[in-house]
Amino acid sequence: MTRGILLSSSVDIDFMVHGVFPYQFFGHTVWITTTHICLLIVLMVIIGFAIAANIAMKKATEVPGAFQNVVELVVEMLDNMIKTVMGKNAAKFANYIGTVFIFILICNFSGLLGLRPPTADYGVTLPLGLMTFTLIHFNKFKHKKVKGVLQELCDPWPIWAPINMIGNIAVPISLSLRLFANVLSGVVMMALVYGLLRFIAIGWPAVLHIYFDLFSGAIQTYVFCMLTMTYISDAIGDE
Repeated sequence: MTRGILLSSSVDIDFMVHGVFPYQFFGHTVWITTTHICLLIVLMVIIGFAIAANIAMKKATEVPGAFQNVVELVVEMLDNMIKTVMGKNAAKFANYIGTVFIFILICNFSGLLGLRPPTADYGVTLPLGLMTFTLIHFNKFKHKKVKGVLQELCDPWPIWAPINMIGNIAVPISLSLRLFANVLSGVVMMALVYGLLRFIAIGWPAVLHIYFDLFSGAIQTYVFCMLTMTYISDAIGDE
């Protein structure tokens, strides 16, 4: 189990998802993989932070302590980011965008703990893209109605409808693939470093982790959420 989860513990070049242990489900063997384990760890961290933040804010003081400052800073930064892009619609989507932002960020940062980032698995990023896709089209039909959606689909001429439809379908694929490919590239690079240079890969790979896990991870989180907010705002349009 440890070998499957920790990148640095592998003696071979290995960046694939591994089965940790199997179980039987209606006569079929189903595997719990490293992605499931790492996702569970990430969710436990997020839930633990949320519970601690809730307790801290219930006991909030006029002169905030260190943890209260961190919580207020995170909330304020997310609110400002969402409000800058979505304007008057920010309040409706703050919870969703904030949750997705924190989830993706912690997933990307989990590589610093030697875990395989869950977002390096397309089975994690695709559902995120599909959720955004559903939210986009729900708001498009809600605010533009069927007539407005059809007009947009046939813009500038009806003959362009198939192309516009392909463009709409490509949204969740492009969102999920961009996040998946960028995170996976970091996993591959680090696996090559630890696999090929394991005898001298001591200390200095931390610099690579800073780039792939911190810098690139933060950038990809921001890009995913920024595109999500832009697509949703465009779907709502000017009421």
